[in-house]
Amino acid sequence: MNEETSQSQTPVPAPDNAARNFTWITYAMYALGLFTGLFSVVGVIMAYAKRGEFANTVYADHMQYLIRTFWIGLIGAIAGFLLMIILIGWIVLIAVTVWYIYRIVMGAIRLNDGQGVSTTSWF
Repeated sequence: MNEETSQSQTPVPAPDNAARNFTWITYAMYALGLFTGLFSVVGVIMAYAKRGEFANTVYADHMQYLIRTFWIGLIGAIAGFLLMIILIGWIVLIAVTVWYIYRIVMGAIRLNDGQGVSTTSWF
């Protein structure tokens, strides 16, 4: 028997990617929310559900970032609809949509790079 084959090699466990995968799925829910708002609601519920579990990780920042994105986007959308009375609502709705897309894309890029996001900035 060869010495190399007689020694059993201990398998290296794969890193736990559950938190990372969950965060990706949450970002996907927000992206789908651009087409139907229901997915954004599902995404914010997911973010609230895991925010505490992900405490002290980079993923907790992403969850807080997504929660903030949802609520500010919702307030902006409501303001846009109310301002349609004076015909500037479309401008507000377009601005909120662009901001929402920007937040989702930048957050996903930072998640892909394994980096956190600012939970207090607007962008």
